[in-house]
Amino acid sequence: MNIEEFLGRRNVPFDLLHHRETHDAQRMAQTVHVSGHLVAKTVLLRLDAPAEFVVPVLPATHNIDFRKARQVLDGRKVELGTETEMSKRCPDCEIGALPPFGSQYDMKTLVDESLTEDDEIVFEGRTHTEAIRMKYEDFAGIEHPEVVSIVN
Repeated sequence: MNIEEFLGRRNVPFDLLHHRETHDAQRMAQTVHVSGHLVAKTVLLRLDAPAEFVVPVLPATHNIDFRKARQVLDGRKVELGTETEMSKRCPDCEIGALPPFGSQYDMKTLVDESLTEDDEIVFEGRTHTEAIRMKYEDFAGIEHPEVVSIVN
């Protein structure tokens, strides 16, 4: 998935931010000079039987609360997906990079309710050297994530 084309086809305004290579959301926030509260980090979660993957999106300043995630996901066992699983699910992305558009990879997207309060979000693109800044409202309008409470 080419994020710029994906957003362009939907007439969604965004800024593409090129930056030096980073491998975590907090470092990306520092590199692009944005508060970690506005950076949406995306992770891959593996659910137990039947095997399924979901894409939670949360502020870079927080971590997933696995107890809350299990509750949201009907008590199913929840584990972090591996980089290998991520690259199989998202073959067009650099290893370890995952944009917050799970629907484009046949996965459900969850977003922590705290991000819904932000006017804009910034998130990693398909590589570790690009970030996208866009209005949260536009993100929600095209992705339709399930809004949940999943951070500690």
